[in-house]
Amino acid sequence: MKFLPKIGLIFILGISLIAFSCSKPEDFPDIPHIEFESFTKLRNSQDIDEKGILEFSFTDGDGDIGLYGWNTNPPYDVNLFIKYFEKQNGEFEEVILTFFNNETQEFDTIYFDARIPIINPSGESKSCKGKIEIELFINNYFSDFDTIRFDAYIKDRALNKSNTISTPEIIIKKH
Repeated sequence: MKFLPKIGLIFILGISLIAFSCSKPEDFPDIPHIEFESFTKLRNSQDIDEKGILEFSFTDGDGDIGLYGWNTNPPYDVNLFIKYFEKQNGEFEEVILTFFNNETQEFDTIYFDARIPIINPSGESKSCKGKIEIELFINNYFSDFDTIRFDAYIKDRALNKSNTISTPEIIIKKH
């Protein structure tokens, strides 16, 4: 009598494995696609908005998202491109953030661009999908404007450019 439940369990397990192995892998275009997920503000100890976390999802049909660590020369130095905007007089304007570096006695530019590491899908299908989070400084202390936005896009190793996403308006709590 104990033999019958074991056969039933093996049968159900076998059917489950067949069902999962026969499921078709997801098929995405080779050009990466991204979707905005969320933006979370982080405050410092003085209750001032200082940083934020941008989260977005991605899909890529041929799985060539990410850069190898040894490759740091253009066009493979960055693959996540982020632009910073401030709402000035009712319109969003892209702002290039620069500051004077006392050590070098030169102006430096703050870039929000970044590197996504290699993502290696396993199996026959190289299609991949996932989520990416990046922490960004959001409070421009040299500006009186308190409403910002970020635009972002990615490029894969074949230099295919994704669509561009935008965050909603982000209201910054200043000094």
